[in-house]
Amino acid sequence: MAVRDDMKKEKFGVPDVAESPTIQDGEYGDIQVGKQHELQRALRPRHLQMIAVGGVIGTGLFLGTAGDLKNGGPAGLLISYCIMASLLYAVMTALGEMVTQFPIAGGQFALAHRFVSPELGFAMGWLFWYNYIIVLPAEISAAAVLISYWTPAGDLDSTCTAGICSNAMWVGLLLIVVLAINFGGTRVYGEMEYWFVLIKVITIIGLIITGIIITSGGGPDGQAIGFRFWNETGGFVQYSGIAGAKGRFLGFFSVLIDAAFAFIGTEITAIAAAETANPRRSVPKAIKTVWIRLILFYLSSAFMIGLLVSPSDPSLDLSSTAAKSPFVIAMKNAGISVLPSIVNAAILSSAWSAGCADLFVSSRALFGLTQRGHAPAIFATLRKDGLPWVAVAFSAAFSLLSFLAAAKGHAGTVFGYFANMTALCGMISWACILWTSIRWHNGLKAQGIDRNTLAYRAPFQPYLSYYGITVAVTVIIFGGFSSLIHGFHTSPFITTYFPIPFFLVLFVVYKLWNKSKVVEYKDMDFVTGASVEMEQDGRPKGFLKRLADDM
Repeated sequence: MAVRDDMKKEKFGVPDVAESPTIQDGEYGDIQVGKQHELQRALRPRHLQMIAVGGVIGTGLFLGTAGDLKNGGPAGLLISYCIMASLLYAVMTALGEMVTQFPIAGGQFALAHRFVSPELGFAMGWLFWYNYIIVLPAEISAAAVLISYWTPAGDLDSTCTAGICSNAMWVGLLLIVVLAINFGGTRVYGEMEYWFVLIKVITIIGLIITGIIITSGGGPDGQAIGFRFWNETGGFVQYSGIAGAKGRFLGFFSVLIDAAFAFIGTEITAIAAAETANPRRSVPKAIKTVWIRLILFYLSSAFMIGLLVSPSDPSLDLSSTAAKSPFVIAMKNAGISVLPSIVNAAILSSAWSAGCADLFVSSRALFGLTQRGHAPAIFATLRKDGLPWVAVAFSAAFSLLSFLAAAKGHAGTVFGYFANMTALCGMISWACILWTSIRWHNGLKAQGIDRNTLAYRAPFQPYLSYYGITVAVTVIIFGGFSSLIHGFHTSPFITTYFPIPFFLVLFVVYKLWNKSKVVEYKDMDFVTGASVEMEQDGRPKGFLKRLADDM
């Protein structure tokens, strides 16, 4: 094994560890720290694979699709999800190539610091952290909407004032579980997330099968739906009462923007790689499962929702107290009595799972910023088991924003605001990841490094990255168009576009204060922190030994 690693180092231009150059503090942002300040690689390969498949799949898919169907119709929903899925594929393969080679704390923004410029890494890092402290309240707000399905508060025009109808109580209980799992340590989080994702996979497969049965007329009412709602609407709806092709296009485009929230978060793989054993083998395997997430989860679900539920169904309105997941609506409309509650419970577990993942990512992002000197050193404080507990506690404090959803009937509205803020943050991060990938490829060429020596090579590069940047920038520019329809609407405009000036301020202030410059291709560091330098365990022979290794 040692001989093979030496051959890899030689091919990739990596000298022996003893001869490797040491990066000075701040040169590439990879500050050298002692063992007491390093994350432990407590996640097993199976944890990373499940996190990559569905770690942050939550209410964006299960609940957010309600508003998407209402605004865009079944065809608008499906086409938008196809475009967003292609963007996600571009981002994940590009990121996978880089993070497999450099599974370092901070993930994508650490890579941006090294291969683009320090100011980009700084701005990306803080935007990334901000994104996930906002996503967590969004997931918890949506979970409060899901819980109302079982309470009198979920009835249309409900006047319930009892404790069971209080969103605040449910938000508090949900947060307790999220905090307990994250403070339990990385291994506890990985194990819980493994089972949470398994529930999601089983739930989605079950929903798709049930959807096929219902639309074929196999439900209790015996009525076949087929493409009824596609035929009634022509696949599209008139957005906000705007007639003609313009209204239909705006409906589709609004879904394209909203769909971003459902897709954001897959890049958690890059953050988790810093705490995963055998990253050179585990990360490529996780990246290669992305197509399962895209086709099975997103595209199949979007298509099935368009078949099962009419865009005019009042329960699709998230600002209503009667708001529900489209899957639950379909089962209730088909006359199925018990299954909707089971499905709603499974969807609720996905919101819990996504909330846990959000806190995990935000705390590790803060830790990664500290490693580069971009955040106070106290956030690098670790417990004996390697948990950055101060970073977890600080990030967890912002979860209290979830109580904004405590007002009766406003949980869905709060969810919408948080989702808008998150979607644009995600698009900015994705555009930066793709730009980093383009710079990465140019740097490899400039230094004469053969991509065939990499542990994982992203397909269709750099062309796929250029395509992805085009889509992401389009969404960033026009993301808040709905706030300008029928007059100017202040709240949605601010919540949608706030991430842009926030990112620019971070970028410009850091650059002016530190007088930082863009990293030249010839100066890019393709040595320090490479996975080929890390101790790699050989893959055991035999099924039982391989299974034990993954466990």
